[in-house]
Amino acid sequence: MAEQPASTPARLSLTGRFAHFGSTRLGALSKLHGRVHSRLYARFGGTRFGKWLGRPVFQLTVLGRKTGVPRSVVLMYIPDGDDLLVSGSFGGHPKPPNWWGNLLAAGGGQARVGHETWPVTARVVTDEDEYAARWRVLVAHYPDLATYQALSPRRLPIAVLTRAK
Repeated sequence: MAEQPASTPARLSLTGRFAHFGSTRLGALSKLHGRVHSRLYARFGGTRFGKWLGRPVFQLTVLGRKTGVPRSVVLMYIPDGDDLLVSGSFGGHPKPPNWWGNLLAAGGGQARVGHETWPVTARVVTDEDEYAARWRVLVAHYPDLATYQALSPRRLPIAVLTRAK
């Protein structure tokens, strides 16, 4: 294994290492895996491929901001009361993921958890106290987010997905 850059924490989890070196070929592998995972999740109606690294996932579908074509991504399932929380972490990459930009442009989309699908609206968390509280929930469900934040030069954004009426 190649030596880690000086800025890389010496002890990263496997997913942390995967994310940190995401701008290399591993990034392409990660994107491919995400696409395949999302397609399989949809193909089996949310009844299979419902976990990633042993943690539950859900599928978020939003319209592409340039194409208007529905785009789906599998994300960690992180409930907070009746809402779902998502973070545009991109594994700590300096730029947010494409799905994050699509979500912001669309203002919402569709969430699929297992057999159930429902429309959601998205609200980016900007209040500092709310951010801190929501961040604790995110990290409690998916501890690797703390690693991603440590690796990233940007503050990882949080959005609250609320079931649309």
